[in-house]
Amino acid sequence: MSDKISRRDFLKLAGVGAATTAVLTGCGPAARLVQREPYTKMPEYTYNGLSTYYATTCRECSAGCGLIARTYQGRAIKVEGNPNNPVNLGKTCARGQATLEGLYNPQRVRGPIKHSRGQSLYGSDNQNVESNMSWDDAIQVVADALSKNQPNEIAFLMGMAPDHLFDLITDLTKAINAPAPIRFGALGMFEARTTLMQAANDLLGQSGLPFFDIGNADLVFSFGANFLETWLSPVAQTRGYSSLRRRNPNQRGYFVQFEARMSQTGAKADEWIPITPGTEGLVALALGSLMVTASGASLPAAYSNVDVNSIANVSGVTLDTLKRLANMFAGSAHPLAISGGAALGQSNGLQTAEAVLTLNALVNNIGKDGGVFLSPLAPLADEYHRPASIREMDDFVAKLQSGSIKVLFVHGVNPLFELPKSIALRDAFKNVPQIVSFATFPDETAVQADYIFPDKHGLESWGYQKVAAGAGSSTLSGAQPVVSGVYTADGAVPQIFYDARATADVLLAAAQKAGGTLASALKFKDELEYIQSQLKGLLGNTDGFFSAAEINTFTAYFQQNGGWWKTSDDRVAPSASNALNKTFNATPAQFVGDGELYFVPFVEPVMAEAGANKPWLQEIPDPTTTVVWNSWVEINPDTAAQLGVDNDDVVLISSDAGSVEASVYKYPAIRPDTIAMPFGQGHTAYGQFAQGRGVNPFDLLSNATNEAGDLAFASMKVSIKKTGKKRQLSRLEGVIGVYENFGQQP
Repeated sequence: MSDKISRRDFLKLAGVGAATTAVLTGCGPAARLVQREPYTKMPEYTYNGLSTYYATTCRECSAGCGLIARTYQGRAIKVEGNPNNPVNLGKTCARGQATLEGLYNPQRVRGPIKHSRGQSLYGSDNQNVESNMSWDDAIQVVADALSKNQPNEIAFLMGMAPDHLFDLITDLTKAINAPAPIRFGALGMFEARTTLMQAANDLLGQSGLPFFDIGNADLVFSFGANFLETWLSPVAQTRGYSSLRRRNPNQRGYFVQFEARMSQTGAKADEWIPITPGTEGLVALALGSLMVTASGASLPAAYSNVDVNSIANVSGVTLDTLKRLANMFAGSAHPLAISGGAALGQSNGLQTAEAVLTLNALVNNIGKDGGVFLSPLAPLADEYHRPASIREMDDFVAKLQSGSIKVLFVHGVNPLFELPKSIALRDAFKNVPQIVSFATFPDETAVQADYIFPDKHGLESWGYQKVAAGAGSSTLSGAQPVVSGVYTADGAVPQIFYDARATADVLLAAAQKAGGTLASALKFKDELEYIQSQLKGLLGNTDGFFSAAEINTFTAYFQQNGGWWKTSDDRVAPSASNALNKTFNATPAQFVGDGELYFVPFVEPVMAEAGANKPWLQEIPDPTTTVVWNSWVEINPDTAAQLGVDNDDVVLISSDAGSVEASVYKYPAIRPDTIAMPFGQGHTAYGQFAQGRGVNPFDLLSNATNEAGDLAFASMKVSIKKTGKKRQLSRLEGVIGVYENFGQQP
């Protein structure tokens, strides 16, 4: 407990009811008065042999999955899914399970640091350098940056989580009339959220993230969407997939995946169709045209320019296969078509997204169970603040390059790793006089900052996340500290090892030091008080999982349950009356470069963009290749034979944008004219578990975009050369491989 009040005295004051329950579970507004002690100094509210549980939210991505964290003697020792949270209903992914390794990572930033750009953050003992500033001085630096620069000279670049901090910084920028914060994340880029939203607006007349009701469908056609891996809300979509397979005891749902390289999602399909990259939208149009022709109806405008025979030739999908799949889709009771992933990361990605939505409109499943809805807005949200597209990031980097930005604040994103080198962000940084990073870990962007003021880990933090996808009800996931911090013991006196501070608290304190309009606009004594000011908008709302008329009681329930969500189905059923009236050009994608092979980068399903600093995730074998701790390039065995390369041979992969070297993995589940590489390795910083392992495929990408402005990350053509070197990949299947005699009878 704190020095000001003991647990016993506080319970006397709190009385009975929700507030008492909140204290016993470490929840609610009273928790700011309760100091959670390290395990070396037993907290009063724990007992030997008994665990304490806290509801919170996973911060490993922006999906907003609810967690229940088990603590024992003041230490977090296990997390599981919150069974009540509508997003994940008690389930977690591997990244959620590994979040503890971030909490206890030995190379977290130890405290506020001022250092020279590019200077290593590792000491001779391979540990992070000690903090060389006090938090009072750090807060003064932020206050000076906010008060001594013109509003239009201040910029905030943020990740896709958490939302309470985004709301706070939005209020801060409005108060001083500075540009609104920009959000970005590599996962949002691979998901092509801008493209999905524009397609919905163009075809359905409403902007929003589509909600694909996989769980109530009986047939799913997926055009490049890796919905069981990292796309949008993979835990929620995996639950839907499970329902697809088991919902009807008399008929197992059927699944067809169209993609050039078999993903983990494709490996779960009943049929994998190896389609030519960039022709996914054309195949969707061909299927629709065949369905209309078979029905005897006249072709609507959407299919007036469709040449099925030509599409069969260019896509690599035979006419007989197209006809069979069209009949299957037309004859299903609840068919569903999904577009995502590499299919949208093409120059014609928007056309593909719209063609797939049109296919859904053709079978009249828009706004119906097993069909397509728009995701509900989360509580407290008047609109969905999508991450910036690459076109918008290009504009932002140009602004940095011009020198008009004098101070840049970065939180929750590592743009020097998550953006292609062709964007030239590193060069633009040279023209920004002051860069402040709030990174918890010493990532590439933090190394290039002037100051690092480390935020707390997600399991040490208050907050909320506005759920954008995956939940059928309007959902606000709540976060609370499950531990107060990570400590080391010096004799009998515990010493703070990671002196982190909530970024929201740093900004609030800096606002008061800055004074003026900013201090008046942000009169909150701490992060929790700001969160409560936001939650007041939900008081008295009886549509939710719980209700309360008073903010302290509401906050107690909010923290105990891990958020607030409605009990109704809030999915939006848009009108599809004009969807078939749009005319398509039906043209294949355009590719950058004159290489002989298509290049498909994909997010590593387990590690994703920020998991490389966690050994648990590095040790989990890739689901399709079983490779661990490294990067690889997937090449069809026939192509490998033509190139004269074998497994573990190092090859040089070159594009118009750059080149990388990687070991070969012969992979039969990829088209012979295509190669693929995982994204997630290739760090030049980010701690000893990540640094110097593998390569970053983004070094091969240009800044080409699709029609909506999202990165056309699958639009590169590359060439391969032998280097004469060999580097053996560590893989669970062994060095011989399970594919050596693929397709041959023993």
